[in-house]
Amino acid sequence: MMGGLRFSLPVLAHVGLPGPAPFIATGLFLVGAGAAFGAYRFSGNEDPRVRRVGRIGLGGVAAACFLLVSFFPLLLGGRPALGRPSTTARLTVLSPRMGEVFHGDPASVPVELALTGGRVVSTTSLRLVPNEGHIHLYLDGRLVSMTGLRGEVTTGPGTHTLTAEFVAIDHGPFDPRVRVTVTFSVSG
Repeated sequence: MMGGLRFSLPVLAHVGLPGPAPFIATGLFLVGAGAAFGAYRFSGNEDPRVRRVGRIGLGGVAAACFLLVSFFPLLLGGRPALGRPSTTARLTVLSPRMGEVFHGDPASVPVELALTGGRVVSTTSLRLVPNEGHIHLYLDGRLVSMTGLRGEVTTGPGTHTLTAEFVAIDHGPFDPRVRVTVTFSVSG
């Protein structure tokens, strides 16, 4: 049961509604599922009156819950997001520079970024704001840091690729993605 609950919450949470709305919607769904199961169980009762009340009453509760869950975002005045938000923000890597060589085994590589038209915020939210978000740093394709505009990565000798991405405040990508990549080397 918990597996289903964990699956439902992220799906409902991404409608972009603030506050407890995703949890209320999940609760309504679970009540509807329970009522549907109860209607099914009562349909096998020997007493026709109990069978009829169970099917109509619990079936009606289940149908009402499922309809309410379906239209819940609209009832709150919100609308589900149809895709990822876009942004006018642009990201530039100031350090490391393309082709720069660092020394050490491992080497500490300073990372400095410039963000134009956007703002890095520390909070995470489901209410997406087009020009607010976080910075994700990837080293050789692997997420190594969720940072601000300054940070540091540590890596061993070799040629490395650093990708910085400005993501929305829910840590999902903008559409189109705001990414910049540089290649640098470390010699031991």
